[in-house]
Amino acid sequence: MAYSARVLLDSVSEAGIRLTTMEVTFPRFVLAEFNTHRNFSRNSASSRAIPTAKIVERVESDPVLPVEWGRNQKGMSASEFLTPEDEEEARRAWLDARDAVVEQVQRLQHLRVHKQVANRLLEPFLWHTVIVTATEWNNFFELRCAPSAQPEIREAAVRMRAARKESTPQLVPLGGWHLPLIQPDERRLDVETLKKISAARCARVSYLTHAGTREMEKDLELYERLRADRHLSPFEHVATSLGDDAFHANFRGWTQMRQEVESTPKYAREGLL
Repeated sequence: MAYSARVLLDSVSEAGIRLTTMEVTFPRFVLAEFNTHRNFSRNSASSRAIPTAKIVERVESDPVLPVEWGRNQKGMSASEFLTPEDEEEARRAWLDARDAVVEQVQRLQHLRVHKQVANRLLEPFLWHTVIVTATEWNNFFELRCAPSAQPEIREAAVRMRAARKESTPQLVPLGGWHLPLIQPDERRLDVETLKKISAARCARVSYLTHAGTREMEKDLELYERLRADRHLSPFEHVATSLGDDAFHANFRGWTQMRQEVESTPKYAREGLL
């Protein structure tokens, strides 16, 4: 993998409020910084769900390396950089650390330690993919594209800003739906089914199942599990167009499917609120 940012769906309401969903890949170790932006609705591929052997293969074949090798100084940012010779030595040290962690993770595998524990040790060397949806982007770009930002999140943010600038939003009429990861040949389905499929795919961060196939039945099953287990964050990416520019949760001018689900009497009767 590598740094990437692409627009999955770009919509604009009749009131002129733009709602954009992106797929972004960046180093796992800057996810905490990314998640501080509360206007974002986001879902990530979880390292807990992936077999440890596959995670080990990823960090051995395509490990994350720092964008810059700054020289240590006061403050949070480096203004000077290592010499080429020292940079090469630093790179070797980073990869030696990766190898040492892999060795210990394999010890944990031998002990049959669950992947949700063993995989955590590998996260500094992992790429991470996120689906993010928002109406408000300016604060994120101002902070994270700045020279003082952590270089790795800056690299992602610059790509995100460019992808959004190059995208042309499509008009969604009042009451229409923003449905990420729905494919063109699926638009013939009724909107309620499409909403469920879209939410499930946002949870999976892909329109494909983990087996690499497109199965709408599996999507609908996942939707029901998410709803029953109250894992509702994927439902935030699916939103309906309003005629105003007021905030509704963290979106302006759009209402999330999550709010629709949480307000249903059946959801309340089942004790899911």
